[in-house]
Amino acid sequence: MAKMKTVSVEAKLGEKFRVEVKAGNHTLCVDQPQAGGGADEGPNPIEYLFVSLAGCIGTVARIIAKQKRINLNGMDMKIEGVFDTEIILGKSKENRAGLTGINVTLNIDADMTIEEKKAFVEEIETRCPVSDNIENVTPVKIEVM
Repeated sequence: MAKMKTVSVEAKLGEKFRVEVKAGNHTLCVDQPQAGGGADEGPNPIEYLFVSLAGCIGTVARIIAKQKRINLNGMDMKIEGVFDTEIILGKSKENRAGLTGINVTLNIDADMTIEEKKAFVEEIETRCPVSDNIENVTPVKIEVM
């Protein structure tokens, strides 16, 4: 039987591009760099997407390592992607607003063969809710109150 959990955050748009987000007991700031008109008080939304993906990959890796008794010393991650800035600025409709793709590079510090590391990453991919939401269509419903 599925054990479902609801996750939510609350956010408020302030001055310029600053968005203050309450997530559990934490307050986060989303902003744009000064060159883009922001105050650079926090990562931008795409960077937070990558932060979320890295956090999920790392968390799921630890869960799997613990369950399978793998001595996972650590894992370096690099996540990058490209998107058309002209779309967000309303200057073009040539491409979609989202990223053209996301590349994740992992350097796993564990006593594992390359084949074992690949199997480990495959299991991470099947169990990571953030990568699942990025890879698959998840309905987003925006309502006005």
